[in-house]
Parts: sequence; structure tokens; C-alpha cells
Amino acid sequence: MERRRNGTPTVLSAFSGLGGLDLGLESAGFDHAGLVERDSNARRSLKANRDGTWPLLDTPDVLRVARVIKPRDLGLASGELTILAGGPPCQPFSVAAQWASSARIGLADERATPLMGFLALIEGLLPEAVLIENVPGFIQGSTSALDLVERELRRINMVHGTSYATESANVDAARYGVPQRRIRSIVVACRSGQRFLWPAETHTENPMRAWDAIGDSDELREDPMPISAGKWAGLLPSIPEGRNYQWHTSFGGGRELFGYRTRYWSFLLKLAKSKPSWTIAAQPGPATGPFHWDNRPLTTAEMLRLQSFPSTWRVEGVRREKVRQIGNATPPLLAEVFGRAIKRQLGFSIAANGPLLALERRNSVPDPEPILPVASGFLELEGQHAAHAGTGRGPSPRREADESIVAD
Repeated sequence: MERRRNGTPTVLSAFSGLGGLDLGLESAGFDHAGLVERDSNARRSLKANRDGTWPLLDTPDVLRVARVIKPRDLGLASGELTILAGGPPCQPFSVAAQWASSARIGLADERATPLMGFLALIEGLLPEAVLIENVPGFIQGSTSALDLVERELRRINMVHGTSYATESANVDAARYGVPQRRIRSIVVACRSGQRFLWPAETHTENPMRAWDAIGDSDELREDPMPISAGKWAGLLPSIPEGRNYQWHTSFGGGRELFGYRTRYWSFLLKLAKSKPSWTIAAQPGPATGPFHWDNRPLTTAEMLRLQSFPSTWRVEGVRREKVRQIGNATPPLLAEVFGRAIKRQLGFSIAANGPLLALERRNSVPDPEPILPVASGFLELEGQHAAHAGTGRGPSPRREADESIVAD
């Protein structure tokens, strides 16, 4: 028989960013004991949305917090914190780093050092559960951090008599109702040593579509509306919904303007109304999608909805900073799904009516927008173009970096 617990579970979040993990866990029924975030614009965004209910710690650096914080500083007894949650900086583990001017170096990257602060927080607070969300490279490949996390948890177990053991997987947010194809690594460790029971996928066969999230809604507009810029903007009308520059290669249906797979995937990438969005990027260049089917960049409100935030969620900073915060955020609905699963496993009751952040499906989706002819200025590119030469022999990272570095 499943045990039931009284009281409200608590969460401390680190690397809180725009608050995606926090909003999801709040929706799952967790109270915030504290948030740690160092970015000034993200701190302003958190205060703009939940000032007074989410206690943002004065010390913004996770490493410094880990050295001094005690459970009593959060109003808790030792071991009383339910979840420590966070998404350590993902750039050292991201595939996007392959397009930068330096190779992926994972834990050797100095930006990975905050992870050590997060692991120190685990030892200092001994939460009932740990939840980490990150890019797929966090748990797989030669630059992953999973071995380090597991070694450190084994050491904590030896010193403190706990039984932390990790469960990890890469999941697609679209399979849980987020209207966006977004592959994320999820790591869960329970202090008791019990195996984490992964939540069942709910939208594998019938995912939410971009139209469900952002179709024909005046509240998602901006004044002025963003417009496409840069040397390639004029090509967007000639690319079908859901496709990218590969439409104009020998393997597409358009003109052969580029070599197949010689550009990064999100180059001139467009949304399709009838499918989930492609992954929202944090540092897009002028040719980096996904673009709206109206051949323009997405508004920040549209990006928020595709991430499963309310369109009214406030994001502080200039547009570049807003896009970075949104693109780096955990989809709140994904966080709510996993928060509910952890909450149930730890013996707390969960709401029976499903996730609060779930989107409503629209009855119908309009036909795709018409494809226009290639603008005359691009026809001089037409001809035979060599395809990608193979793994490790593709386009130079330095050549492509000035086009766009796709960050996650």
C-alpha cells in the first residue's frame, strides 16, 4: 500500500535562470525554500514574476552558497529539504559547442566548475531527491559529467550513510506535451536508494503542435514585430514549413543552392503549424531558426509558449538577453511532469487532474503557407555543390561560427 505524507514538499533550485524548473515544480505542488542565480537579467526576471513567493538568495554564486549554507538558513531541519534541483551550465556538454572555435572539452571547460558547487550543495543539505536537467551530452559521450556525479554521490554515501544512486535518461520534451522537440538529459537520485519510476510518455503518438501553442493569437505579437535580417533572410519564403536550407540541396525539392549537410541544422529552419516546434536556441544568429511560418523571427511571447511558459511570463533585458534566457530554460511542463513523479514516489499526494501547465489542443490546423520562388539574387548560387564529407571532415567551425553558434 502506497504511503501518504502530510505537509508540502520543498525545493531549492540552483542555476534557476528564467525559472522553468521552478515554475514546473511549483505547479507540481512544491514550495520554494530558495533559488540561486547569478545572472543579473535572470534575477530580474525571477523577481518580476515571483517576488515575495520565490526567495531569491542574496548570494548568487552556487560555489559560494555551497560553502556556507545550512538547512536552518532555509528554515528547514537537517535532511528536510525534499528536492535540490538545477541545470548546471550546459555549454561544456552541448553539441552546439562543436560549432564553436574550440572543441568540446566537457568537464575540462572552466564553465563546468559550478557543477562542483551543485554537488557540494547535495552534501551540505542531503535532500531527499536530486533532480538535474541538462543537454544530452551531460550524461553521454566522452565529455559527460555523469561519472563525476556518480563518484561524488558514492563518496557522500560513505561519509553520511545515505544511499544516493542515479537514474538517468535522455527524454524528448514533446513526448510529455511540450509543443517543442527538445531532447534533454534528466538525472534523478533518491537519498533512500529507491529506483526512480520514470513518468509514462503521454504524447508519443500525438504530440502538441506549434499551432496549438502560437497559432493566430494577438497576445503573442510584439510592437514592432521582429523581422528577418541578414544576407539569407530573402530565402525563407522559398523554404516549406518544417524544412531548413536542405530544401535547396540535391536532396531537397528546391534549387541546388547549398551542399547537403554542409550547414548547421537550424540554418534557415522553419516551423510547421502541424508539428511540434524545433528546439528554441539560446544564441541565434540572423539565419538561425526556428523561424515562424510567416518568414520572421519568433516573438519572445511565442518562444515562451513553445517552451510551455505562460505568454505573460515576464523576461527582463533587451531582446538578445530575453532570447538567451528563454532558450536556456527548462520547459516548465517537463519539470512539472517530473516533479509530480518524484512527489508521488516520495509518498506525497498529487493532483488527479493532470499537469496544470498542459496546453489545450486546437481543433484544426490551417494549410501550410505557400512556397514562393527563390529570389533572383540567390540564383547565382545554383549549381552542383559537394555534400558533407563525413564525420570530422565537414565545414570549418570557424567559418560557420560567424553565421551562428547554436546554443542550447
